[in-house]
Parts: sequence; structure tokens; C-alpha cells
Amino acid sequence: MSTLAIDKAGPTRKVKLRSMSRDRTWALRWSYFFLVLFAIFFLIPPIYMLITSLKSSAEISAATNPWWVFHPTLSNYVELLTSNQFLRFFWNSSMISIVVVIVTMLISIPAAFALARMKFWGSATLATGVFLTYLIPDSLLFIPLFKMLAVVQDVTGITLLNRWYVLVFIYPTLTVPFCTWIMIGYFASIPKELDEAALIDGASWLQTLTRIFIPVALPGLIAATIFAFTVSWAQFLYPLVFTTSIDQLVLPVGITTTLIKGDVFNWGQIMTGALLGAAPPLVIYAFLMDYYIAGLTAGATKG
Repeated sequence: MSTLAIDKAGPTRKVKLRSMSRDRTWALRWSYFFLVLFAIFFLIPPIYMLITSLKSSAEISAATNPWWVFHPTLSNYVELLTSNQFLRFFWNSSMISIVVVIVTMLISIPAAFALARMKFWGSATLATGVFLTYLIPDSLLFIPLFKMLAVVQDVTGITLLNRWYVLVFIYPTLTVPFCTWIMIGYFASIPKELDEAALIDGASWLQTLTRIFIPVALPGLIAATIFAFTVSWAQFLYPLVFTTSIDQLVLPVGITTTLIKGDVFNWGQIMTGALLGAAPPLVIYAFLMDYYIAGLTAGATKG
């Protein structure tokens, strides 16, 4: 009887395995199909930008095939890379982004460590409040921030408005809340035994943070750093509002304000400037992608 039952179960099991294999094959095919669609959808804009950047103004105005370059030229790249104005925009964006990243990390790391490991009354509520501040759009914040800076400038006599360094004080309102929130998850995923053992051995909270938590949570720190840099580099509204002089502009605002004159759009140089402006974040992502992915998933599990 048992042998007969096994013989009958054998074909049934084979049918189930074939069905599962067929389902997995179709699932894999659909995954690749949507992945290709996703890649096409997001690669079309940069490809079009690259094609347009290789065209002369005459070819762009001729309204020929927009997806083909008949007479490729690097004149747009040469003009921008040899322009003191464009290099100034690039320098301003670089300095602001680097300083904002440093300020963000100096604030976010201790704050996240305190909220995640140094349990005190109201820490959970405070952590939620930190994240909720990030949800407030910058389109609602720039007016009160402008008024506050105007008052400070009038009282102290220090010139803040229309200076690139004022963005160093404003950008952390966008980067610190989110970086603190994601770092809370990274620090919370570290086993409690590590900091308990360090405290028993006589280490202070600062030593526990610098010698144990920061090395262990390095992927999370890199992910937060990349986020802070990307936000600072690509921000448009705040520099548009707080800086007006040409020599104080950052790259995103400088490209749109200097290469668009009235109803004349210098599309070749606009696309070139956009591609050159996107290069630093792309380089950072390319070299730190593994750390970035590890950082994004570091706080997903605990222990």
C-alpha cells in the first residue's frame, strides 16, 4: 500500500514542481520586462540631454531629427568649462555641499545616537518630531526663513542675504532631520550588548559612539552623507530666493538664470551644464554604491 501511495504521489509532485518552475519563469520574464521599461523611461532624458549637448545652436534651431546628431561638436562643453562664470557656480555649489555635509553629520550622528541608545523621557516622541519636520516642504519654509534672516541682518549688521554662505545655515533644515531619522534606525539595529559591554569597561558615551557605533554603522553614515550631498547639490528653491548676484549663485540656479535670456533658450549649453552638474553625484554613487545599498538596508533588521 505504501509503495503504491508513493508511486501515485510521484507524478503529482512532478506536476507541482513543473508548475512552480513555470510560474518562476514567467515571474522572471515579467520582472525583466518591467525593468527594461523602467530603464528606458529614466534613461531617455539624460540620453536626449547628451544628444542635444553635442549639437550646435544652428542644428538645434533647424528642428531636424532631435534624436540624432548630424554634425557633433564639443563647443558647448568648451565654452562652459572655460567660462569663469560657470566655474564660479561650480565652486559655490562644491563649497556649500561640502560644508553642509560636515555640519549635517556633526549634528545628526550625536542626535541619532542619543535618541536611539540613550533612552530618556520623550525620546521616542522627539525622534518622531524630528522626522515630521522633514515632511514640511521647503516651499512653505523659505518665507519665514527669509524674514528671520532679514531680521538678524538688520539687528547684527552682518550681511546674510545674497551671500552664498547663507545657504550653509539654511540647507541643514532639509538634511539634518532626515539624516538623523535614518541614523536612528542604523544605531538601533546594533546589538545592545556592545554599548553595555563598553559602559561596563568604563567607556563614556562619547567613546562608545566614536569607537564602536561609528565604525559599525559606517554604511549608514555613508548613505546619510550621500543624501546630504545630493540635497545640497541639487537644491534650487532656496538659492533662487536667497541669492541674486551672479557671483553668489550655485550651479542649478546659475544655469537657468544666465543661459535663459528673455525668450531665448540656449538649449545646447543648458543641456551641457545640466550634464556637467549631474556628474559629481553620479561619480559619488558609482564609487560608493555598495556602501549606499548596505546603508539603506542596515536599519531594516535588528540584532
